[in-house]
Amino acid sequence: MLLKNRKACRGSGGIILIMFLKRFIVLVILGLTILSGCQQVRPWERGLLARPDMAWDSDPLEALLQDHIFFSKEASSGGDTAAGGGCGCN
Repeated sequence: MLLKNRKACRGSGGIILIMFLKRFIVLVILGLTILSGCQQVRPWERGLLARPDMAWDSDPLEALLQDHIFFSKEASSGGDTAAGGGCGCN
């Protein structure tokens, strides 16, 4: 009986509908999976996340130095008001 229904769907152009529904279901499942990872940070957990070792740049001076080196090597400027020509002599 299942094969008869499949053949009827294929013959009437329903294969496109079936493909659309499969993609839609996959996208809904993927979206729900991604959204299930979103979580609010509770007040008692904020202290843990505010530690210095959890920061993107734990040492601000080191981050500035790395930015300077990057812009000097790339021979570009912008974003950090660093100007240079690639030689590193600004």
